[in-house]
Amino acid sequence: MKLFQLLLPLLDNRGVPFGEETFRKVRAELAEKFGGLTAFTRAPAEGLWKSEGETKRDDILVFEVMAPEIDRPWWQAYRAKLEQLLRQDEIVIRVQDVEIV
Repeated sequence: MKLFQLLLPLLDNRGVPFGEETFRKVRAELAEKFGGLTAFTRAPAEGLWKSEGETKRDDILVFEVMAPEIDRPWWQAYRAKLEQLLRQDEIVIRVQDVEIV
């Protein structure tokens, strides 16, 4: 089984917050496609990274879904869709193997 984690910023690159409807739409799409979803929305996580020698910061939400395998074409297209929707240069979607016990 694969666990997909989507790290989604609360603000665009200009600092403008996305409305709740934006994230509601993403949740609904993922839940429909994968039959369920875990959304960590109560307290935003903090993302830090270096860019051009400067530390950047984002408050992020984490959405998780599970699937038996990686459908790379679908994920590449969905990531591009999210990058456009959230006005980002790059959205991080990471995947890891999980074992259900």
